[in-house]
Amino acid sequence: MPDEYAAFAPFYDLLSAEHPVYRAGRRAGAAALAPRPGDQVLDVGCGTGLNFALLQEVVGSTGRIVGIDRSPRMLDRARRRVRRRGWRNVILLEADATTLSAEGIGARIASAGGRERSDAALATYALSLMPDWEGAWQRMLALCAPAASLAVVDLQEPTGAFSVLRPLARLSCRLGGSDVHAHPWHALERDCTDVVATSARGGHLQIRAGRRRPEPPA
Repeated sequence: MPDEYAAFAPFYDLLSAEHPVYRAGRRAGAAALAPRPGDQVLDVGCGTGLNFALLQEVVGSTGRIVGIDRSPRMLDRARRRVRRRGWRNVILLEADATTLSAEGIGARIASAGGRERSDAALATYALSLMPDWEGAWQRMLALCAPAASLAVVDLQEPTGAFSVLRPLARLSCRLGGSDVHAHPWHALERDCTDVVATSARGGHLQIRAGRRRPEPPA
């Protein structure tokens, strides 16, 4: 499968409007996820690792971050970030969230020193990039422990007074490959309890967090 981010990866952090727009969603998502010190957090579609510093602030050196992404070039940038910051508690795996075997990825995480199931998981601006985002969400759930905390941060067209910015939002999503009409956070609302809903940037950024529903008895 071709890596659409191969050429874009070295410039992603500079060109993605991270600080003026999208950092707010990452911060809100990490805060709503509320991992605890020592937790293992799964970052689905981790890209260049822009969530890592926010997660490190909470899980600390006794916790662990597991980043999954299908783009080798984006993972290269993530590894550089990890080396530069001296983080020794990050596991990075190349995998496509829409096709991966949860059991297989869990085994790979365990072989790298982690646990097969994570205490928390998040996907920021990632699910709307995936044609089969529902399948990716189900695999994300499967890689989480019972009652794990989950968060989804993704995009929709701005609302209310900010509707005038819809053409700009559509262009940004189109250039980035996101489906602005996917609204993947609805899956979290369906499959989790204690759901917290927030938004930012005129509703363009949608943040949802909740607890995985208990698995039914065998």
